[in-house]
Amino acid sequence: MSGHEHWQLDGSAPELYQRYLVPAITSIWAADLIDRVQPKRGEAVLDVACGTGVVTRLAAERVTTGRVIGLDLNEGMLTVARSVPHTGVPIEWLQGSALALPVNDGAIDLVLCQLGLQFFPDRACAVREMKRVLVSSGRVALSVYSAIERTPGAEAFAIALDERLGPDASKIKRAEHIFADANEVGDLLRKEGLDDVELYTVTKTISFPSVLDYVRFQLIATPMAGLLADYQASERDRVIEVVASATRLRLDPSMMVDGRFSFPQEAHIAIASKL
Repeated sequence: MSGHEHWQLDGSAPELYQRYLVPAITSIWAADLIDRVQPKRGEAVLDVACGTGVVTRLAAERVTTGRVIGLDLNEGMLTVARSVPHTGVPIEWLQGSALALPVNDGAIDLVLCQLGLQFFPDRACAVREMKRVLVSSGRVALSVYSAIERTPGAEAFAIALDERLGPDASKIKRAEHIFADANEVGDLLRKEGLDDVELYTVTKTISFPSVLDYVRFQLIATPMAGLLADYQASERDRVIEVVASATRLRLDPSMMVDGRFSFPQEAHIAIASKL
């Protein structure tokens, strides 16, 4: 993994991520984040750790005559982002690190960062960079997952990984959930000089066609694909099925109706200003 951001994808994983995980998960949180922060017509917006651009495209629809930049460390994710049609202002796609944003001081009205902060090895540095590029009175809006226990589908999957693939197999999955308390996010933003911090803890229902589909896409369309690297292609489906079966055993039956798998997912959302 990179010495900067620790959530990287190779090969076909970015395409699979866009096809399966964006509709099921990140598009839901993207709409919530954009609705809360309300990008304004004519604003300059920077989406940090944009991935395949689900938040970036929504921002482009809102600002209409402004400027929108989507930035990610992973060129594979950006390649997919560039291929997805969108409406609104043209988007500038930039490859770069959240720890050294390739953007001038005071050039941005609104910085967005959906579900990315938890993966930065120096989160304080990333927040300082967000503040640096903001105009006076500019805003930051970001989201992070809460404690894994608050998202039972993810918790069951993490336990199953450790049981079936060995201790610490769930390390990447659990890293998504390091911000147990919203105040941890708020404290970080305030410490790095941002003000008027608003915090929200929000729950959404996430749904997949089956537990097997959820586990499969986690293991082929995220950095957890590395867990399958030592298996032959012919063995990977069997491993995925074994992990899915172990996950299913730890789920409340109410999460599985007519074969479909639905579960609550909790995240913290923070909005702050540079005064």
